[in-house]
Amino acid sequence: MGAAMDVYDVIVLGAGPVGENLADRAHAAGLSAVIVESELIGGECSYWACMPSKALLRPVIARADARRTPGVQQAAAGPLDVPAVLANRDAFTSHWKDDGQAQWLESAGIDLVRGHGRIDGPRKVTVTAPDGQRRTLTARHAVAVCTGSRAALPELRGLADARPWTSREATSAQHVPGRLAVVGGGVVAVEMATAWRALGAEVTLLVRGRGLLPRMEPFAGELVAEALTEAGVVLRTDTSVTEVRRSEPAGPVTLTLAGDGAGANATIEADEVLFATGRAPRTDDIGLENVGLRPGTWLDVDDTCQVRGVPGGWLYAAGDSNHRALLTHQGKYQARIAGAVIAARAQGLPLLETDPWGAHVATADTAGAPQVVFTDPEVAAVGLTAADAESAGRRIRVVDQDLGQVAGASLYADGYRGRARMVVDLDRDHLIGVTFVGPAVGELLHSASLAVVAEIPIERLWHAVPAYPTISEVWLRLLEAYRG
Repeated sequence: MGAAMDVYDVIVLGAGPVGENLADRAHAAGLSAVIVESELIGGECSYWACMPSKALLRPVIARADARRTPGVQQAAAGPLDVPAVLANRDAFTSHWKDDGQAQWLESAGIDLVRGHGRIDGPRKVTVTAPDGQRRTLTARHAVAVCTGSRAALPELRGLADARPWTSREATSAQHVPGRLAVVGGGVVAVEMATAWRALGAEVTLLVRGRGLLPRMEPFAGELVAEALTEAGVVLRTDTSVTEVRRSEPAGPVTLTLAGDGAGANATIEADEVLFATGRAPRTDDIGLENVGLRPGTWLDVDDTCQVRGVPGGWLYAAGDSNHRALLTHQGKYQARIAGAVIAARAQGLPLLETDPWGAHVATADTAGAPQVVFTDPEVAAVGLTAADAESAGRRIRVVDQDLGQVAGASLYADGYRGRARMVVDLDRDHLIGVTFVGPAVGELLHSASLAVVAEIPIERLWHAVPAYPTISEVWLRLLEAYRG
């Protein structure tokens, strides 16, 4: 950290990827910036989410692909090397040490104050250091809340004493549980069920609703459910947990179940239980009450990421804390937008590009946010689902294709199973949503994002020729089906 300062142009609460990007963008525009962080520099994504989860999943997917490829099937028939997988995961988290991240902040010219930061009035943040020392920072222009989110646990009898896993424990565990119960049907639930089943755990997936990945196209959850079941995961839908008990500190955990998927007084026993039941904002103890906002809530922002209802317009929120799109890449996108907005306003410049897709608005959060679910098969989606588009009153046409019929897919893996869907706005003649399900489809997603964000007319897409033989040739099949 450089020379101690109490006054900065921009104060950022939270040193995850979002806070780092916002501070970096503001600093690049000539503003002084400081980041306040109470945990590890690099945030949830680096240590307990994106990086460790994908490090766990990568060997799982690589083995699955190899087992579907003639010539290497026999070589990939054995189990995963669990110690090597966990060691690789540990390396990607830098063994939960943030020295490298702190060095990057210093090299970028961004100051770091370690401790718990609370907003203490307009443009003021009081930081309590680990040793109890307090320091008040003042922002000339803006304070940005980039504190992210945490796992949300339901209120269940016995849950606290049962010491459940959340996403943090699921991505950092140092041993494979013999039996793992996973409660939830969203992204964290299906990814961790995929990973720990492949690493040797007996996995039971308990889903309150009837299907997995409920915010995506229905066929995505259906194909993932089929694959998980084939991998040996026990999937129980329409099932909720009513009580959790762990009688001994190192003993098993018992879950009491209810719902159509459970019989009378049904219970299951597991060595660990993961609750993947949503996220909550980390805004409960950052001083929101001192500026007229309610603690512990998602922050309501406009498209420039400025928090609504705060006089003077000095408070911003980017990333999970504003609940626009709980994805690391979208948070970083918002950070770039917010950093540019703060810099323009600090320099007294008007925001000239505030129409959709302008330089100072985060339009992609609602119209073009991409997401990949790293299961086997992968799920990749951008924009609106067909149901969401219809609910919004759009006049649409849905086009589906069997990905397994594409030459590149059949070369990629024997018995390739997958599906592609594009949602076309008939009034504007461009794509507003695309979903792919199948092995390796995550690498197809950026082409779909470009089509949606750039609002490329369908007729122009005919001239974007996919290389043969690749899985991306599905674009040609989708367009042929649309033309009829």
